Amino acid sequence: MSDTQLDLDKLRERIKLVESKRESLLRLLEQPDLGTLRIDVNQALEEIDELLEEFNRTFPEG
Repeated sequence: MSDTQLDLDKLRERIKLVESKRESLLRLLEQPDLGTLRIDVNQALEEIDELLEEFNRTFPEG
């Protein structure tokens, strides 16, 4: 396995970690007492979604 493939595998692992954190943010949005923090959580979710979309477009599975 080449170094490039190892780097891509590491990157995929990190992306999976980001995806798991996204689920935590979704659960946080369910909290009724979030207040203005809700804006930041929504922004974080949007940025994560953009990152995941761009990653999948750049490095499609297969």
